[in-house]
Amino acid sequence: MKKLQVGTATQRMLELGHPWVIADRYTKNWPKGKAGEIVELVGEKNEFLAIALLDPEDRIVARVLSHKRRQIDQGWFEDRFRQAKLLRRFINLDETSVYRLVNGEGDGFPGLTVDYYAGYLMVQLFSEAWDVHLKQILAALQAVFPTSGIYRKLRPQETRALEAKSQNKNYSRLIQGQAAPTPLIVEENGLRYLVDMAEGLNTGIFPDQRNNRLELMRHVAGKRVLNLFAFTGAFSVAAAHAGAKKVTSVDVSEKYLGVARENFELNRINPKRHEFIVADVFVTLERMARENQKFDLILFDPPSFSTTKKSLFSTQGGTSRLVEATLPLLEEGGLLAASSNHQKTALADYLKELRRGALQADSGLRVLATLGQSEDFPWTVSFPEGQYLKFVLAVKDSDL
Repeated sequence: MKKLQVGTATQRMLELGHPWVIADRYTKNWPKGKAGEIVELVGEKNEFLAIALLDPEDRIVARVLSHKRRQIDQGWFEDRFRQAKLLRRFINLDETSVYRLVNGEGDGFPGLTVDYYAGYLMVQLFSEAWDVHLKQILAALQAVFPTSGIYRKLRPQETRALEAKSQNKNYSRLIQGQAAPTPLIVEENGLRYLVDMAEGLNTGIFPDQRNNRLELMRHVAGKRVLNLFAFTGAFSVAAAHAGAKKVTSVDVSEKYLGVARENFELNRINPKRHEFIVADVFVTLERMARENQKFDLILFDPPSFSTTKKSLFSTQGGTSRLVEATLPLLEEGGLLAASSNHQKTALADYLKELRRGALQADSGLRVLATLGQSEDFPWTVSFPEGQYLKFVLAVKDSDL
């Protein structure tokens, strides 16, 4: 096995349990290697540090698989998958058929996730280096999580560039077993949703928000709810089911909101009693402000980065602008549910964005709770980046 030496800073991070080696002046001196190659990482005194997966063309040039010397074979994959399965015994998945089985770094598989969708698996690769080991991965998955069919989806770091430039929106492909129905019906907390295993970067539901949808349902009875960046309406369905007086869903995609309407009907909720607006979020907020519209609860869960013909949104900077535009529409004492999945924005920095937006709106926010991803998305204390999802519930209080 090839031995590759890392610098002092990287050695310190590896000894603390961090699973990544970021490209630097030391890695530039490594001998040429191939993506997917299993290598041994050593320190400046040639001492063993870890076994890793090499990806020489990526910013993360190596991902740690083990801090002990061992062979990375099908037995290793099966052992790791069984550990991930055992961890899920702590999670309440009653009336739920969509959840994460393997959560990348949090389950010892940096750059690889596995999601369960009502009898089918979606394997997502955030590094092409995993493709070299796909045969062993599939055999191990079938041994530990036997299912009807398995899909593969490549998720490069430049996802937004890929989506903007690519004309082919079929990012997934069936690699084993039977194809899933299109659409496939999944269940979350007793509610049903439509997903598509083959088309688009996302299937149609984000299971990491499962607990946050439950939390939202506690606060919406009889309320006027505005859901911004509504996607396929999972939060909207949850709110309407929990007794919201009216749910207004806004998204720039007519296709996604079409699925949202179908999700309402799937759960025997009449979509005609609610509102679906296909438009840019900021343009819609400006119009609603001019019309003096008011809501009791406003939710936004934007993508980390998105571009429309009329505006550009990014978490850093965009969140404060969004809060500033949103708060005038929120009744005094109303609830703001602000969410972001941007991994590079820590909770403390996200709260600063909320504060900046509140100040710009000449208002205040009193935080009731800060939540994160559901338990099937575990993270380790050695990899704080794994705590990526922020979900903040706050009350509008203009006297603050």
